[in-house]
Amino acid sequence: MNFGSAVWLKSSFSDHNGSCVEVALLGTAVGIRDSKDTGWPHLTVGSAGWAAFIESLRSRRCHPN
Repeated sequence: MNFGSAVWLKSSFSDHNGSCVEVALLGTAVGIRDSKDTGWPHLTVGSAGWAAFIESLRSRRCHPN
């Protein structure tokens, strides 16, 4: 998958020192990279897996165990 033209997004909850991850949404895939080392390889996951990950974070925030 080519991420050359991807628009990378950073969370508004990111540290001020740049310690965070960025994501690029590309239809059926999501790219994840370190915001400090954007030239390094990135992780690619399917959009369904990304949606499940985000939903698990949301449900834990609302219902911590």
